[in-house]
Amino acid sequence: MHDDSINSKYHVIKVEKTTAPEGILGKNWYLYVIQKGNFTNTIMDCKKTGTLESVTTHAKELAETLNLRNVKGGRR
Repeated sequence: MHDDSINSKYHVIKVEKTTAPEGILGKNWYLYVIQKGNFTNTIMDCKKTGTLESVTTHAKELAETLNLRNVKGGRR
């Protein structure tokens, strides 16, 4: 039996150095991309300042939070 829930979980696709959003000053900006399963229409890309390690941790925690909110029966 195939478990579709594995294919529908949010996960971090990439974290990479980027430029600051337009109109905002500062350095050390990173782009992180989160996707639900292999569905290309569920991609979220966000920018955050910090170190590669801190932004990667943030992105992974966000993906896990999204997964917990989407557990069957977990949302009301």
